[in-house]
Amino acid sequence: MENQRPLILVSNDDGIISKGISELVKFLRTLGEVVVMAPDTPRSGAACALTTNEPIHYQLLRKDVGVTVYKCSGTPTDCVKLALHTVLGERRPDLIVAGINHGDNSSVNVHYSGTMGVVIEGCLKGIPSIGFSLCNHQPDADFEACGPYVRQIVSAVLEKGLPPLTCLNVNFPNTRELKGIRICEQAKGQWENEWENFAHRGDAHYYWMTGEFRDTDADNERNDHWALANGYVAVTPVTVDVTAYGLLKEMKDWFPVNEE
Repeated sequence: MENQRPLILVSNDDGIISKGISELVKFLRTLGEVVVMAPDTPRSGAACALTTNEPIHYQLLRKDVGVTVYKCSGTPTDCVKLALHTVLGERRPDLIVAGINHGDNSSVNVHYSGTMGVVIEGCLKGIPSIGFSLCNHQPDADFEACGPYVRQIVSAVLEKGLPPLTCLNVNFPNTRELKGIRICEQAKGQWENEWENFAHRGDAHYYWMTGEFRDTDADNERNDHWALANGYVAVTPVTVDVTAYGLLKEMKDWFPVNEE
């Protein structure tokens, strides 16, 4: 029976027509039943944004054996919420997978990424979740080398699960000669020179977002940037509990309170 196979919910932020999501579905369909609900237009940089000022709409695009595809007018996070509420109903996914993103989501990009917005929403719902990204922004990017690793990582998570409030951020370097998997920490760094002036109809107050990433920990062989620069698949465990536990005790000394 189809519903005895693992149920995998797929979304992205590049939109339903992107090559990356088509390749991801191709890689996943041998591992379980795949349901796709993805934005109808690109939503890169949407992070965990929600649509709150207007209704959103979804539409069935096709239903094949083992693969059902919907598009949605909302954000990547909206897609996950709506799929769980409507088309899946009582069926709970065994896994939520996002991507494959056209572009790098390593280091601090995890905070801006709509791809990781999908993953974080799944994680908050208590469902094991993985985001996949390739360091190539081109619409016709070559994802073929990613396939064996996507299947390997997904199979491992389906078998072993993930701890509560923990998900995976997986990034592929833009090469067919992948050296293998490295388990990484998030690289330290920040974006600089993020805006380029663009005069429009005589008004100089228009800007395009651009930017240069400055890696402040470039020699750290444990981080995801180093792994990608050296041809490895970077797998970074991510926690969505943002509590600064190391500061908790100290802050209680700053502000003594009666906790009785």
